[in-house]
Amino acid sequence: MSAVLFFPSIPDVEKHIEALRFSSVYFLADANTALHCLGRFSQNRDRKVITIPAGEQHKNLDSCTHIWEILTKDNADRNTLLINIGGGVVCDMGGFAASCYKRGISFINIPTSLLGMVDAAVGGKTGVDFNGLKNLIGTFTPAHQVLVCNDFLQTLPERELTSGLAEVIKHYLINDAQSFRHLHTAIQSNSFIRDFVGDELLIKKAIAIKSSFTAADPYEQNIRKALNFGHTIGHAVESYYLSSTTPLLHGESIAIGMICEAFISKAKGYLTDGQLSTITETILSVFANYLQPLQNTDELLTLMKNDKKNQDAQIQFSLLKGIGEYAINETAETLLIQESISYYNERYQAFAPHPGG
Repeated sequence: MSAVLFFPSIPDVEKHIEALRFSSVYFLADANTALHCLGRFSQNRDRKVITIPAGEQHKNLDSCTHIWEILTKDNADRNTLLINIGGGVVCDMGGFAASCYKRGISFINIPTSLLGMVDAAVGGKTGVDFNGLKNLIGTFTPAHQVLVCNDFLQTLPERELTSGLAEVIKHYLINDAQSFRHLHTAIQSNSFIRDFVGDELLIKKAIAIKSSFTAADPYEQNIRKALNFGHTIGHAVESYYLSSTTPLLHGESIAIGMICEAFISKAKGYLTDGQLSTITETILSVFANYLQPLQNTDELLTLMKNDKKNQDAQIQFSLLKGIGEYAINETAETLLIQESISYYNERYQAFAPHPGG
């Protein structure tokens, strides 16, 4: 399990890195984090930086090949350290590239997004997208360390910061009813602001939940599956819209997935009408400005049938058994999945901002 270390400022992160002892150290950053995050470190002409294009569409084997080619050209040995500085894409892909190079070199994740801090950087899942399917190729390889510093959140646009809140909501829904109620109250009282989203306690609590599940079940054979709530439908939505002119961020897709899968939970008798309404209202209050109605249900179902979690040709879900409790290894008939998408579309249309409205 990765050691998660918290730092009060970016210079403290840099001092920690300088004290590490490896034969060589490389930073992996995308075009954005190279400028806005790595650029906040002190200038060092000898720093070795591998840069990849920004965006989920570049989370693929071609980008990994670029990383491996540079390491190979430099004769990087097995005592090399790769430091992934970025959001979910960089942490997932950098971890995968490191886990494969010479059968594995050490890597450190420095998450610079809320999504990266509370989810992607922690837990040892690495991967890339393949043939339009989310994280189809990957490994379970824990990072040497995860270095968390809230100062990096100042570099994020509002939409990116909000996207990460989806995973916080998910952690609370499966394991911490009290924190979910607190978050719901804050949103309803209009205290949902940038400072609240970046609150250190909120982040530490979400990381603690993720860490507890992954420590108990590192290879996702049992309870770790609970962390997939919202992801069966959410990953299909993300994959479908990735190549469109209006792609959705990961957190936005998971927000949609959580609404749909909460509906399925209610249909199975696990949630009350009131609980479903509260969950839906909370999520849409945060995300409605960034979402869109779902189109082409048949294509979404096709993508779900290729989900890596499936067993015996059945689409697998992790659902809610109340707020703060979960149910794993659940299935749902096609008609119920279609109804859940219709439910989301109806509720989204009621919440969505209308031009001139």
